Amino acid sequence: MSGLSGRVALVTGGGRGIGRAIALGLAEDGADVAVNYRRDEAAARETVEEIRRMGRRAEAFRASVDDPEADREMVEAVTRELGVVDLLVNNAGIASRGRRVTDTDPEELLRVLHTHAVGAHHLCRLVVPAMRERPRGDVIMISSVATLFHAAGGAPYNMAKAALESLAFTLAKEERPHGIRVNVVAPGLVETEMGRRLVRATSGVEDLRQLDPTMPFGRVCQPEDVAKVVRFLVSDRCEYVTGEKIHVHGGG
Repeated sequence: MSGLSGRVALVTGGGRGIGRAIALGLAEDGADVAVNYRRDEAAARETVEEIRRMGRRAEAFRASVDDPEADREMVEAVTRELGVVDLLVNNAGIASRGRRVTDTDPEELLRVLHTHAVGAHHLCRLVVPAMRERPRGDVIMISSVATLFHAAGGAPYNMAKAALESLAFTLAKEERPHGIRVNVVAPGLVETEMGRRLVRATSGVEDLRQLDPTMPFGRVCQPEDVAKVVRFLVSDRCEYVTGEKIHVHGGG
């Protein structure tokens, strides 16, 4: 996969886990990458340094995506330092606490919704107008198989990811005349810190690799598995796809 030379990607939550794998993969394919982070500056800086060792430009930008003013300042800084964003990956996310609807704190509900869906809306609003003037634009939403199952005890997360997908499908129709592709990538359990916390809380398993024998293809999904799908969707090998959702869960 190649063809991203001259493009600028903004990956939210790009310092760790799935976001890090996506940022590194896009850089490997030729893009310059803005790595957004909220708190873990060290991880974001490490990701930036690895991208620079590939010969690509990269910078770390701190912003909580649910803050519209912070988003505006970040997009202005990215544009100033790296150029116009023509590849946006809305990956930043947080887990909910696993409580039933009747026990959920309203503040938690708003926090999860704003981080996943409202923040993505802010960033699309900010970057898409300039993206229209580029030869090609792509927006990728990182969702979840949570929208397939709507498991009990996960209403804030389920609602947030459903809203994120709704944003994607709406934006795809609005921006198709401008040559912008908008697609959704929806992983299942992935070996990330969030995935480890989830499994530890629900089953007491400390090492996700213990689950390999029970997983499709004999292993837990890795961040790079998700990144490969993103890389394909934004590549010149995938020009006639928009408004679609690809599950990355091994078919199970």
